[in-house]
Amino acid sequence: MKPSAFLFDLDGTLVDTAPDMAGALNRLRAENNLPALPYALIRPWVSHGAGALVRLGFGADIQAERLDVLKQRYLAIYAANLCVDSTLFPGMADVLKALSSQGRSWGVVTNKPAFLTEPLLAGLGLTTPCIVSGDTLPVNKPDPAPVRHACALLGLSVEECVMVGDHKRDIDAARAAGSPSIAAAFGYIQSDDNPHDWGADAVVQHADELHQWI
Repeated sequence: MKPSAFLFDLDGTLVDTAPDMAGALNRLRAENNLPALPYALIRPWVSHGAGALVRLGFGADIQAERLDVLKQRYLAIYAANLCVDSTLFPGMADVLKALSSQGRSWGVVTNKPAFLTEPLLAGLGLTTPCIVSGDTLPVNKPDPAPVRHACALLGLSVEECVMVGDHKRDIDAARAAGSPSIAAAFGYIQSDDNPHDWGADAVVQHADELHQWI
């Protein structure tokens, strides 16, 4: 049975935010008299969030107090440059159009905080009644609560909604919630990680492959 709704992770699944997130990290490094890091090095870390990016840029052994200061500055830089080069992943616009034409719903379930999620979606001209950000609930993925909350917002059962994501936490959250899941192998995957090992119901290499479930 085809799902009634698609729930998308944001960074690395629905939207390619890596250019702007990497740009913010390199601006932060420049402010601290450090050279830019290669984009290819930063990209796989984007789905891990601001803290992981700051550790990548300033060392894994960075002290907690300095990490917090740099993280807040990173978020400020990124928020001011939120939708400069970020775009929907190739093929994703057609997926959203197909869902709309079929009368199916879609939503976003992300660990990204709302003050970044909502203006990013607005900047890309994307509207949905179902946005579950990282601070919508007291818990984040891989906890199943955000997936369950998204299903409730859409008025659908967990079995009717499929979660699509580029990180194991997305698949774990869906499984724990009782929803089917699709791993987005086109997203921000670490070189030592394999989406086929996450336990998803399916793995896609390109957004175009999602049409078979619409």
